[in-house]
Amino acid sequence: MAESRTVHVVNGIAAFLFSCTGPVAIIVSVAGATGLSDGHVASWLFGGFAFGGVCTIYYSLRYRQPLSFAWTIPGTVLLLSALDHLAFDEVVGACLAAGAGIAAVGLTGWARRIMEVIPKPIVMAMVAGVFVDFGLGLVTAFKGSAAIPASMVLAFAAFSMLPRIRRSVPPILAALAVGAVVVVATDSLRDGGPLAGVLTTPILFEPRFSARAMIELVVPLAITVLVVQNGQGFAVLNAAGHKPPIDSMTVACGIGSIPFALVGSVNMCVTGPANAILSGSGRLASQYIGGVTYGLLSIAFGACGALMTWLALKLPESYVAVLSGLAILKVLESSFVAAFSARYTLGALVTFLVTASDVSLLNVGAPFWGLVFGGGVAWMLERGRAQSRSRI
Repeated sequence: MAESRTVHVVNGIAAFLFSCTGPVAIIVSVAGATGLSDGHVASWLFGGFAFGGVCTIYYSLRYRQPLSFAWTIPGTVLLLSALDHLAFDEVVGACLAAGAGIAAVGLTGWARRIMEVIPKPIVMAMVAGVFVDFGLGLVTAFKGSAAIPASMVLAFAAFSMLPRIRRSVPPILAALAVGAVVVVATDSLRDGGPLAGVLTTPILFEPRFSARAMIELVVPLAITVLVVQNGQGFAVLNAAGHKPPIDSMTVACGIGSIPFALVGSVNMCVTGPANAILSGSGRLASQYIGGVTYGLLSIAFGACGALMTWLALKLPESYVAVLSGLAILKVLESSFVAAFSARYTLGALVTFLVTASDVSLLNVGAPFWGLVFGGGVAWMLERGRAQSRSRI
């Protein structure tokens, strides 16, 4: 039991480290490109991490599953083009309207129906297309100095091959610890600049509901939450053997988008990568412990956003890339197996290729279009084949 709890706590730490590095870097880059202030970024992180952490702890304990929430990364990227001609109070209004739509979908039960209509191989191919970058990041981390990635991979492999030691020290914990030692020993911490403060003071934004913002942002924001982000999260949880409360979590995303938006964040969603890491190893019945760990760390991050961001951005990119890649390997493997081992393999391939291309159309990200085009190919060219196989 102690071994199992250790695995899940470490998975929670790994999921948190991913969330507070890569996604935070995206927010920082969007802020730099659109002129958002440091105070706004800290307020955004407060909403995304503190409010998301509270929801994560509640749902993980309520359903005894690793159910983590955060903000939508594709929604963040949408702001790059939107803030070129929209004021931020218009964006807040659009996020609130999208949240209302998301909550309505959950209340009507459509969220579960949508997930049931899309064939599992198509969904898992979309998940594989999204997560393949994490696997590639594990490899490309060796392009620079190999000391950090090599030490982490060797530690992970060594502890994986030693069952007795693995019971006490999970391989991912060994990789995390050994990598941290090498980072310090090689003086690889990045310059985080001067520390601006410790505690976060959230900023309250007053929404403005303009027609142009509604037309441009509401539908794309809702799609990124309902199909892209939540689709990934629910798919990896189902593949791991969990039964997430899809409609209830969808309603939570819609309602949670209200405090998110009012402190300057985009909409709340079910996280794909974090849930993949949390459900990637250990006893199924105890994986909620990782969700609670993730939630507690997220609340601490949100409350001390300035300090935690400063610390997170000092970690070398190779360290975060290897840790995320190792943590998600099992999920990536199961996604490929589920996508290409049975029905709709051509549709799954199209889904994977479109998703992995990361090409956006009409301000909507590639994972959505992967489902659309891959599902269309499966319906037009493989539906009869799948039905005949099911009769054999």
